[in-house]
Amino acid sequence: MSEPSQVKDLTLLGNSENRLPGTPEEATLEVFPNRNAERNYWIELDYPEFSSVCPVTGQPDTAHLNIRYVPGEKCIETKSLKYYLASYRNTPSFNEDIVNRVLDDLSGACSPRRMIVSGKFSPRGGIQLTATAAFPDQGTEEI
Repeated sequence: MSEPSQVKDLTLLGNSENRLPGTPEEATLEVFPNRNAERNYWIELDYPEFSSVCPVTGQPDTAHLNIRYVPGEKCIETKSLKYYLASYRNTPSFNEDIVNRVLDDLSGACSPRRMIVSGKFSPRGGIQLTATAAFPDQGTEEI
């Protein structure tokens, strides 16, 4: 069976020998054509096992990330997304910065019509933090 031309450029899907990137800069976010680009519809991606490192204490942070987007011409390939998100596991970053960077990186890769990224971080010192960012940034009424 021949490989469809629209997925021939995906390099991670179906290849288990790839190693996880060490940082988000090393990660590759792959996209594929949206076959329903004429329609507005939401894609929702949940990543309940996100982890990173506090840049001050060096302690691990964990979160449940939720990514919702209305695709334009391209959709995000989920294995490359998994690798990209896993690259944060040793990356020192503040929770708020992570949510905003994920939004910037993903919206830059796929040019969605709308995107909302939310991170519900596990409590630290008795305080649970949730950060939410949206593209395009039109204020906070939607989020």
